Amino acid sequence: MEAIIEKITEINSAVNGVVWGIPGLVLLIGTGIILTLFTKVFQVSRIGHWWKNTIGSIFKKDVIGHSKEKGSISPFQALCTALAATVGTGNIAGVAAAICIGGAGAVFWMWVAAFFGMMTNYSENVLGMYFRRKNANGEWSGGAMYYLKDGLGGKKGCKWIGTVLAVLFSIFTMLASFGIGSMGQVNKIVANVAAAFDVRALSSITVFGGVSLYNIIIGVVIMALTALITLGGLKRIASVAEKIVPFMVVLFVAGSLVIIGINYQSIIPAFKAIFVNAFKPEAFVGGGIGGVIIAMTNGFKRGVFSNEAGLGSSVMVHSNSNIKEPVKQGMWGIFEVFADTMIVCTMTALVVLTSGGLAGGAFNVETGEIAEGLTDATLVAGAFNEVFPWGNIGQRFIAIAMFLFAFTTVLGWSHYGSKAWEYLFGSKTTFIFRIIHVITVIFGAVLSSSLAWDISDTFNGLMMIPNLIGVLVLAPLVMKITKNYIDRNIKKKEVKPVLSYDSNIEAAFEQSLDAE
Repeated sequence: MEAIIEKITEINSAVNGVVWGIPGLVLLIGTGIILTLFTKVFQVSRIGHWWKNTIGSIFKKDVIGHSKEKGSISPFQALCTALAATVGTGNIAGVAAAICIGGAGAVFWMWVAAFFGMMTNYSENVLGMYFRRKNANGEWSGGAMYYLKDGLGGKKGCKWIGTVLAVLFSIFTMLASFGIGSMGQVNKIVANVAAAFDVRALSSITVFGGVSLYNIIIGVVIMALTALITLGGLKRIASVAEKIVPFMVVLFVAGSLVIIGINYQSIIPAFKAIFVNAFKPEAFVGGGIGGVIIAMTNGFKRGVFSNEAGLGSSVMVHSNSNIKEPVKQGMWGIFEVFADTMIVCTMTALVVLTSGGLAGGAFNVETGEIAEGLTDATLVAGAFNEVFPWGNIGQRFIAIAMFLFAFTTVLGWSHYGSKAWEYLFGSKTTFIFRIIHVITVIFGAVLSSSLAWDISDTFNGLMMIPNLIGVLVLAPLVMKITKNYIDRNIKKKEVKPVLSYDSNIEAAFEQSLDAE
């Protein structure tokens, strides 16, 4: 058995080294650069427009009002559900790990990945909206599998390529939803809650495999909550997400600002370290070009891991929006990456870098040393405890944040996995997937090996390959749809809208827009 596990580990490491190594990251960032150029740096040149039409329109009824259409949700609910899946353990433990390995400079490259990732996510959502269709239940279905099959597959001589890539994407998505979208997140929840809110009477009792009874009880509670929400379908998931996500983001950002504010003298040195060490890494990272590559690779990897731009995941929920214009939902994709990386991840980074000063506290920026008793997984909690040591308040605050972040990720990925299942087996059987997904939660509570997490990490990365191939091939279409939107809505030209690949859907949408 050990020999089999070793072989699986070896194969997984080799595949992971490609999809999350230099080749995969070049494909990822390269796609973002190409799409940024194709859209004429839309994330900057139209910043006022996309800001006004996303967070700037948050109080408009057509943005936050619940849709009466079956299986359709509001743009804000789509954003919150997408953020529920993207804002997870990667925003706390992932960012800390990137800094520990790549130094402060990794944060700069995380920002770079997010900058170009904004347009990758935008393009995915534009394509998802353009190629979506109604399923057998009368609900919208969209995602990379559809623009791979009908978009890429619609190109001359590419039908079978599009079909195969769509199936592969769906399989990888489903497997990733069981791993990083369930077991991995629950594993982190249980570890943090058990450590911060220890109940010795329960944690001292061990059952099968040496797992504590306390961990199992926490896992059962999470499984019950997950079942209560996810078995109700997308509308219930979105309803919960729109309440929890804004609260958890504001809570974490507010807590982080308190820590950073108390350590205000270290703010400017921290930013200096981020920019300087991006090109001149600290000694513990390595000297010369090798050190820069380490910082760059870790920044890119953790940035993508956090905001998921390029994986084609959040498209599956954005496509359920009641918005008719692909570009309008695409702009929510830009804000999604901005909120996840530029706000939440930056807060985490500054908490770690300013805590106790650059040369002390939880993390020593100059030497890379972590304070005794801490690991990269508990570094942020340690940084909070530097300011709030009494009663272990800092660690408990992070445990609560990790619970909210990770639990909502489980909810979001339940929808992603169900959409992949729907593509492969039909919409009438998605209830089966949701039940299986709920059951996997308990395995996360008893998981002791990192192999399951590493394998699901690889499947997460494997989603990226077929998705980015489709996005790259269809980049001219993204440019066409974007130009059409700008001509009609900004330049006020009288041109026919480009809204859907299906002429019947487009006609209905066009009629609806005229009525508005």
